Amino acid sequence: MLQLRRRESRGTPHGWPDAVHPVLQQVYAARGVLEPGQVEHRLARMLSPQLLGGMAQAVELLAEAIRDDWTILIAGDYDCDGATGTAVAVRGLRLLGARRLDYAIPNRFVHGYGLSAAFVASMQPTPQLIVTVDNGVASVAGVAAAQARGIKVIVTDHHLPGERLPACDAMVNPNLAGDAFPSKALAGVGVMFYLLLSLRAKLHEQGAFGAAKPDLSPLLDLVALGTVADLVPLDFNNRVLVEAGLQRMRRGRACAGISALVEAGRRSLTTLCASDLGFAVGPRLNAAGRLEDMRLGVACLLTDDVAQARRYAEQLDAINRERRDLQASMVAEAEVMVAGLGPLDAIGVALFEPSWHAGVVGLVASKLKERLHRPVIAFAPASEDDTENLRGSCRSIPGFHIRDALAVIDARQPGLIERFGGHAMAAGLSLKAADYPRFAAAFDAVARELIEPERLQAVLYTDGELPPGAATLALARQLRAAGPWGQAFPEPLFDNLFDCAGWKVMGETHLRLQLHDPRDGAVHDAVMFNAYDGQPPPPRLRTAYELTINDWQGRETPRLLLRHIEPA
Repeated sequence: MLQLRRRESRGTPHGWPDAVHPVLQQVYAARGVLEPGQVEHRLARMLSPQLLGGMAQAVELLAEAIRDDWTILIAGDYDCDGATGTAVAVRGLRLLGARRLDYAIPNRFVHGYGLSAAFVASMQPTPQLIVTVDNGVASVAGVAAAQARGIKVIVTDHHLPGERLPACDAMVNPNLAGDAFPSKALAGVGVMFYLLLSLRAKLHEQGAFGAAKPDLSPLLDLVALGTVADLVPLDFNNRVLVEAGLQRMRRGRACAGISALVEAGRRSLTTLCASDLGFAVGPRLNAAGRLEDMRLGVACLLTDDVAQARRYAEQLDAINRERRDLQASMVAEAEVMVAGLGPLDAIGVALFEPSWHAGVVGLVASKLKERLHRPVIAFAPASEDDTENLRGSCRSIPGFHIRDALAVIDARQPGLIERFGGHAMAAGLSLKAADYPRFAAAFDAVARELIEPERLQAVLYTDGELPPGAATLALARQLRAAGPWGQAFPEPLFDNLFDCAGWKVMGETHLRLQLHDPRDGAVHDAVMFNAYDGQPPPPRLRTAYELTINDWQGRETPRLLLRHIEPA
């Protein structure tokens, strides 16, 4: 059962203007933000690009490529971070003078992940320089294949390195051992944006632009989208980048593709927040890479034609609907598989179904991880034509570093895993179908060994009770404007005891409630999505909720968005 636990303040707030609500001050304090300067998300406070290791070599090579008019190929990735990073690279390098420039995205079912040897072999005509985005740190074979064809390679990535690095011509990655960049949370799109900033400075020194340097700020909407969608921690530096991008969008200055995707997601640009990027825009872009070809997503982000962008967005929206239907079917099958799972059964859960789609298994793993609160790996055949090989996607729980766990298995049973990579909370791998039973047993064994029993208790952290009379439109507006909220800087979540004064079903699965606060008699409108299971809500309940704004026909009112309810 989910356990509610209140966040503790990490210090005493001080120096805040009277206009900043005391509740918001306490929310900030629980996230380690104690004074106004820690939420001054101005671009001037962004970390310097010169702090990133490998930058000098990468910039020198790119400057040479632009000066001598080389053919440059941007090698992206098939998720939202990779797509936005590719668009940033193409748009940015064009602004900085690159003329013979193209991009390519691997097909996950044909080329596998990243700069693989198969992906390099597909590049026709042969470029003189490959610049990777959001991949490459593990592409030992792919870089070697490129260099064998006489191609120079710059790797830009943010993923954790393995034991061996590719022998590329330059690499920019804040997560390399010994790299001095203070923030390790940059997304792939952020690394590329930093490279462009450094390249612009270098070219300016060389007199490439005359008096006026090209403006790279129009790329910040793409940087914000990729950063939020990739679920990297929103540390101060990432919040600076995301807030700058959101401000451009709210002012109507987003690129045509993002504007069209926001419209397809039925969101408003003027009130857009980080969660809209994560839940409405990112999934529509990601769907192309999961089910079809992410080149469609990149094309949407690169076009400046509003009508064309809308056509692309409509296609992406249709693919996303297909993805949702497929995901629902696969999750239902996975839930049947784990229906009888008891506390002494598998701690590390591995699932495989021959009919599953390799592009959607990550979403299945995520849903099952949330339900079971155990690390989950979901597998599918590598492709319709290749059932002898499996691709798996992993999702973990706090305290269990999933990539390190895969490294332990790889060290103990060499050859069992063919390839793997990722982060603490998410990773991917491939193996032979015949080896799946052996891997499933090894994964469970490592999970039992490394996960402390108390970690298996699902915990939802809240910011405590909202005081009587505090659930106002004014506070809701302050909370919405105070972000950007996201990974490692979570949306404010409160928990209170209420009486259910009324309820009804919206659609088939959503609840609308009127909640009576016994402390002051106030009645609050509330909504909870995908929560109705045929049973009425308890007459007295404790709930964890966000204080949000309901905008109906131009009239704004405060509303409680319920995330969890339990009988009180």
